Amino acid sequence: MHVRHLTVADFRSWVSADVAFDPGPAVLVGANGQGKTNLVEALAYLATLGSHRVASDAPLIRAGAERAVVRAAIVADERELRVELELVAGRANKAKLNGAPVPRPREILGALRTVLFAPEDLAIVRGDPGERRRFLDELIVARTPRLAGVRADYERVLKQRAALLKSAGAARRSSGGGDLRTLDVWDGHLAQHGSQLLWARLAAVRALRPHAAAAYAQVAPTSSALTLRYSTSLAASLPELDDPEAIPEASLLEAALMAELAQARPAEIERGVNLVGPHRDDLELGIGELPIRGYASHGEGWSAALSLRLGSYELLRADALPGGDPVLILDDVFAELDGERREQLALVAGKAEQAIVTAAVAGDVPSQLQGARYDVHGGAVRRVR
Repeated sequence: MHVRHLTVADFRSWVSADVAFDPGPAVLVGANGQGKTNLVEALAYLATLGSHRVASDAPLIRAGAERAVVRAAIVADERELRVELELVAGRANKAKLNGAPVPRPREILGALRTVLFAPEDLAIVRGDPGERRRFLDELIVARTPRLAGVRADYERVLKQRAALLKSAGAARRSSGGGDLRTLDVWDGHLAQHGSQLLWARLAAVRALRPHAAAAYAQVAPTSSALTLRYSTSLAASLPELDDPEAIPEASLLEAALMAELAQARPAEIERGVNLVGPHRDDLELGIGELPIRGYASHGEGWSAALSLRLGSYELLRADALPGGDPVLILDDVFAELDGERREQLALVAGKAEQAIVTAAVAGDVPSQLQGARYDVHGGAVRRVR
């Protein structure tokens, strides 16, 4: 899989930009603030419907513009797909596939698959559990695009159920009662969608573990091994979850969620929040016997973040999904890495069907990535080699 052409209009700092790509390495070079990251962010947005830099779409629309448009021509399995997204301030986004509108933007997921490594990825290992859950959810959707619908349904259930919990708590405090039958229905929805999401995360962690560990052994050969463990409160009721290789059937996970919801209901009503479900889980990362958070050095943290992305790339390649290997995007990361980590990252990027790299200084890019070179300056992109 590779991107043949990218067009953006009113996306971030760009009034407009058109960039033609070839397979193999492509290096975008320009000073900070010239828009290199904005271009690769547009590609990653087409692949995930999310930004690695901001939580909402509003900052993606150029100041003063009403909408932003991102278009790409993607070659996969010797076929070309044209994908378009329109981001409109204050309204739902719109998408087209080969010129035809699709009912929901998530219908285009899978047309382009990317693995993006950026400075923001240090938050996966250093940040709160939400960063690691997002990392896992993007990976499971890349492996199985239909799970974007499951993820969206689960988020909708959480919002509706939180509103019901608050109203039930208010009713109990004012009158000592309240009709909880509607809450019973939403408990079932949470358990149904949550068990699917949880099963997919467990499967992804099991599949990712050897790839991430192998990548870490390459980039940090003198360090102890990188460990990954999915942490969920269901482990208390499902002892088999103590085995990192075990994945209970989704039906067992659903039953366990229902049981935990029943047990936690008084506390949930009292507090008015959802206390049970995969939205409270975490991906525990360690080096040897110690957790990364609080113990790892800065270099070890960078190595772990890099290994999670390289492991994800190798996992998606091993999955042999339709369309071929994902596009590897490296956003301004070589300047952050020492020589050994640069070399290991360049080895992976050099064998990718397509790797798109950004750098403020051309000398930061290893010599192994001597592909197409683009100059990004003054609101224009110019191929120079």
